[in-house]
Amino acid sequence: MPLGDEAESIGIIRYAVDHGVNYLDLGYPYDMRRQERLARVVSRALQDGYRQKIKIAASLPSLFPNSIGDFDRYLNRQLKWLPTERIDFYLLGGLNRETWPRLEGRDVLRWAEGAMADGRIDKLGFSFHDDFQVLRGILAAYGNWALCQFQYSYMDVDHHPGVGGLQYAAEKGLAVVITEPLRGGRLTKEPPEPVARVWASAAPKRALAEWGLRWVWNHPEVSTVVSDMSTMEQVMENVALADGAEPDSLTVLEEVLISRVREAYRKLRPIPCTACRGCMPCPQDIDVPRIFELYNDAIMYGDIRAERSIYGIEQHGIASCTECGACVNACGRKIAILDWLKTAHQLLAEDE
Repeated sequence: MPLGDEAESIGIIRYAVDHGVNYLDLGYPYDMRRQERLARVVSRALQDGYRQKIKIAASLPSLFPNSIGDFDRYLNRQLKWLPTERIDFYLLGGLNRETWPRLEGRDVLRWAEGAMADGRIDKLGFSFHDDFQVLRGILAAYGNWALCQFQYSYMDVDHHPGVGGLQYAAEKGLAVVITEPLRGGRLTKEPPEPVARVWASAAPKRALAEWGLRWVWNHPEVSTVVSDMSTMEQVMENVALADGAEPDSLTVLEEVLISRVREAYRKLRPIPCTACRGCMPCPQDIDVPRIFELYNDAIMYGDIRAERSIYGIEQHGIASCTECGACVNACGRKIAILDWLKTAHQLLAEDE
């Protein structure tokens, strides 16, 4: 939202709620000061009866808390900022094969049960970015998850955790909330020529945002979609599209078209990494598949700035690499990992 203009932000939120939006996610708190600003704007927007019309989701960061006392401090700070004594959906944020064992080992589930018992949390969920097998393990570890939230677009059909994860979570009775249906706007930009040629054959003609959203809404397992919107125009467009969205509404030809778009994009990836994670774990804790994913996305979507930002936020780097070659020896596709790591770092490490 345009946080510099509070009145505009409040207008955007209230228009969305007035037109049926009922789930508002504060996002992963990479920057607690920015989240405080966002939460205070939300707090003002949800006065005058609007709080009763919407569900609020907030996240516990997986990277920083080290104890139950830390968990309480994060939750209590977020509650202090919001117009509520209880957060409807509290998410364990950014779960993957590394962060989940860390939080589980610090009794996060026992803490969350206590927070639900004392009324600070209504329902517990998690956001996720990893493979299907990791998702299965998290679901098996706890029987009272209300929802899971993960990135899914027509570019993510077999990725983190893909359509298999979507279907599995829904079968287990969880609400599935989808984020980044347009890959942070990448899928609405002017596409590269090979992709544009495929879109030119589309019938009917639709805006790229509509194609991307309709593809996600086409899945009956999807409970709701979180789409970043920064202007009133975007909110109005997305609300209008949602009003006409139905699961299983795309034709076979339309699904084939989107499959062709996906393949056209994938052919632009310079590193043939499938994120199988056979090269992991790295002795120096370098997340090779994630770095390659960011580099491939930067090239594929022509969006270096966004990937640089993510690279910095996630605190990647290769300074600790000893070039031991363990990742190279483990790679089934024989990728020149050490060379590509240097190339990726050179592009993604800002001001270096």
